[in-house]
Amino acid sequence: MAAEKDTDVNKRDRRGTVCNVVNSHESETGGGGDGRPPIIFNPDFFVEKLRHERPEAFTELVLSNITRLLDLPGAEFSQLLDEEPKTPNGTAAGGFFRSFNFLKRKDKGVVFGMPLTEEGIAHIYQLIMYLSKNLHVEGLFRVPGNSLRQQTLREQLNGGADIDFASGDFHPNDVATLLKGFLGELPEPLLTHRHLHAHLKITELNLFDERGDKTSVPDKERQIEALQLLLLLLPTANRTLLKLLLDLLYHTAKQQDKNKMSAHNLALMFAPHVIWPKNMNASDLQENLKKLNSGMAFLIKHSQKIFRAPAYLREHARLQFANTKIIHSKDDLELLSVSGPPVGTACKRSGARVRLDSEDHTEEALRELYRHVTDNMPHSAKKKKLIRQLGKQSTPVTPVSENTTPTSKKHTRSRSFGGLIKRKVLGSQPAVDRRGRVSPPGKENLSCGTES
Repeated sequence: MAAEKDTDVNKRDRRGTVCNVVNSHESETGGGGDGRPPIIFNPDFFVEKLRHERPEAFTELVLSNITRLLDLPGAEFSQLLDEEPKTPNGTAAGGFFRSFNFLKRKDKGVVFGMPLTEEGIAHIYQLIMYLSKNLHVEGLFRVPGNSLRQQTLREQLNGGADIDFASGDFHPNDVATLLKGFLGELPEPLLTHRHLHAHLKITELNLFDERGDKTSVPDKERQIEALQLLLLLLPTANRTLLKLLLDLLYHTAKQQDKNKMSAHNLALMFAPHVIWPKNMNASDLQENLKKLNSGMAFLIKHSQKIFRAPAYLREHARLQFANTKIIHSKDDLELLSVSGPPVGTACKRSGARVRLDSEDHTEEALRELYRHVTDNMPHSAKKKKLIRQLGKQSTPVTPVSENTTPTSKKHTRSRSFGGLIKRKVLGSQPAVDRRGRVSPPGKENLSCGTES
């Protein structure tokens, strides 16, 4: 029963922990309880769709925006172009926007010391979920656990077992130490070797003063944007586990009044396993040690933001599938926000041009009709009524007779031009204003005088 309860809790927590999705069950949208799967909304849906359906366009888009923020020399930039690592079965890792049912699969196989796979994440997820319920333990991730209990837990995980933490056989410090051990035994750090130089550059993004000189104050907004882009290039398994881990550390730091573990302290514990390169010599490591540790602390503090795609990237991906104007960067989005909404702008402008052309055509037709009436029709009461009716249809650019007499301005019922032409062709007299009044020249309603 305890295991079933933990499973239910895991399912509820997983919605907000694994990725930025919101589950909306059918019952909430009017659907019945027919067992259909929940509706999943992901704000980065089109970004992931672009990644999987047009991977070259996706990579080019992300890299172009990274180079806008970071000054990466050729050798360092080329490392970002490396092909995504393959999983042991020879296929590329699955998409980040996908079902996370793999967290339930715990196939038997060695987990520790092997390349990161979905099966391995499913085993380690048990540790993360257990620790998330014991964040109050003082010295969590700093105080080492019992080595014998850790060895027992390691063997169970390698055997694909569901760990019964409710039995009390393991202490949170045992689990925390084993989690760090798993990360330390990965063939490469979680953030990968090829992204190392980019992460170092991100730590150097500082604000500029009024004279354009670089200050020592970090530019957090640009750092977050650069991380959002860079993490999109991570292998899927690395990105998934990184989010799970940073969420855990973020909530651990939020309870530092109980566990005495701040984001800085946690960064010192995890930077060697997450960001430190395994192939860097001691002198180079010492030179960049402060940057690496501060970068890890920044990841923890801003873990709730860095896994969202930038707004302009989301809009670009959406427009890729909407066949409208494409936004390539943040600058394009800002320009569009000034000139108007990006979606439908072309349609609105086109519609405005159509309306203007239509109005010009109507004015020209009215002028032609007015000249025909005044030049070709004999003087009669019918001619005067028709001229008066044309005055009601006119605008300031429509010619009217010179002998108009100004009277008080009155609102009259609108007359359609089509109806006027129809009546003219059929030979019927147009209706006049109910009081027979006309308006002065240059106003909304114009006339040619009163009947004689």
